[in-house]
Amino acid sequence: MKSVLIDSDILIEVSRARDTSVLGRWDQLSRSDTPLLCSPVTVTELWHGARPQEHATLNALFAVINCIPIDARIGIRAGEYLRAFAKSHHVELGDALIAATVSIHKLELWTRNRRHYPMKDISFY
Repeated sequence: MKSVLIDSDILIEVSRARDTSVLGRWDQLSRSDTPLLCSPVTVTELWHGARPQEHATLNALFAVINCIPIDARIGIRAGEYLRAFAKSHHVELGDALIAATVSIHKLELWTRNRRHYPMKDISFY
């Protein structure tokens, strides 16, 4: 199995422990040998919206997930995605950066918001 990059919507559900189907998949994935990854975009989104009582949970969550840095190759691919999909599919910068990370590193993306990722060269978990 490929490494899995986990999108913000999934990590929000995991941190708030509300959705049993997401929690079940999270438990299964976290017990496997599959590396769990995220983007700095996801870290930013979660910290931006975090309530003070969620900070300890987020710190614990990000302690077990590796964050893949954004580099020039990812930036170029994200720019290509924005040029291709910003107007037609309303793709925004954060999602373009996440998709580019998945594409460049040949990862699977775990998200509930597949419509944010119309790119044909990414795969989903």
